[in-house]
Amino acid sequence: MLGEYRITGRGASGIAASVEAGVGAGALAPGTPLPPMRELAARLGVNPNTVAAAYRTLRERGVIETDGRRGSRVRSRPSSAPRDALRTEVPDGVRDLTDGNPDVALLPPLDGPLAAAARTYARRPALYGQDPVAPELARLARAGFDADGVPDGPVALTSGALDAIERVLAAHLRPGDAVAVEDPGWGSVLDLAPALGLRVLPVAVDDEGPGTDALARALAAGARALVVTSRAQNPTGAAVSAERAAALRGLLADHPEVLVIDDDHGHGFVDLPLHPLGGVTRHWALVRSTAKAYGPDLRLAVLTGDAVTLDRVRGRQRLGPGWVSRLLQYAVVELWTSGAVDREAVARSYGERRNALVAALRERGVAAHGRSGMNVWVPVADETGVVTRLLAAGWAVAAGARFRVESGPGVRLTVSRLRPSEVAALADAVAAAVRPGAAGVRYV
Repeated sequence: MLGEYRITGRGASGIAASVEAGVGAGALAPGTPLPPMRELAARLGVNPNTVAAAYRTLRERGVIETDGRRGSRVRSRPSSAPRDALRTEVPDGVRDLTDGNPDVALLPPLDGPLAAAARTYARRPALYGQDPVAPELARLARAGFDADGVPDGPVALTSGALDAIERVLAAHLRPGDAVAVEDPGWGSVLDLAPALGLRVLPVAVDDEGPGTDALARALAAGARALVVTSRAQNPTGAAVSAERAAALRGLLADHPEVLVIDDDHGHGFVDLPLHPLGGVTRHWALVRSTAKAYGPDLRLAVLTGDAVTLDRVRGRQRLGPGWVSRLLQYAVVELWTSGAVDREAVARSYGERRNALVAALRERGVAAHGRSGMNVWVPVADETGVVTRLLAAGWAVAAGARFRVESGPGVRLTVSRLRPSEVAALADAVAAAVRPGAAGVRYV
């Protein structure tokens, strides 16, 4: 079972450290089964409860996973190895459609807003004990939420959307709790959940968002939280429709203790309306990042939610980073009030590229999905083969393994920097790589 590696230790922390050392050194390979707790306890001469505590610690750290009667084993990919690390190496001369980045040409220059922020900061510097959110930013954020039908609630700031999702989950959930996540979905969320010691319950996604039947199954299986992407879902481009939102809200109304997190990923660069799920359960939050519309290095996200959730998030934040830089806050205020980004033009630009590629692929008999945002998802039968063949043809695409739990294989193409003149050639290459036998495979 363990080969030549010997787990040692007399206490729970020592046993856990021994297993982690084996994993880190490569002596315990991914998927290696661990001894049953009583067997290891007898071998080490300790109480089985001690081994149980060690295994619990390892699960919470994302080192091992436990699957009922199959027992515990080293995770196939420890939480310290994020999915984003599984990127395809892009050789010179190959067009890179893997990274998920926005078109730099559509991002506003930051020198002016940052200079304006510096002048504001000179008049009103941030000091200890102040409200962590600049009043003008709070007003603008709340006005935006109101315009999109987001329920009333206080405003908080975090260093990006994933930071907000982590803080909201940690405010209510504990290791061992189950969280429903989209499948396929954002790889960082799929990594974050086990890193927090949470169990992932995958919820299948179609073009209109999470499926109602899939969510019902997750709720019946004990999901304590749901993380859903409202628009521009990564990787499929799904956007929650009004009809789907109504159906999902109906399901959630019967589970008032479930925490609902809306990630409005498409804010600022999509033109589809927002249909949030928050407010139907007791605890909820909606998150909006500035990264995609204004620049990935602008590490600021605004969130709102119920008063208890936001109070817990802000209270815990005070014990860590304290607040998000006022300089960044002032810069975002300048960006929002100066009209630095023509949202309609940006949405139109991404939409034209995305829609052109989806249409071209369908003309060639290849199913493709991309209702919003900057990504197109292509279900395939042989993920590795498609990625390899496209590389040989001069195109690098992201393997779907970065985004999947139980859903079928696929590849993600980021179209943000795709030129109109390249669409036909790319569609030809994808069709040739997919081959007729893979066309039409569904991802739900």
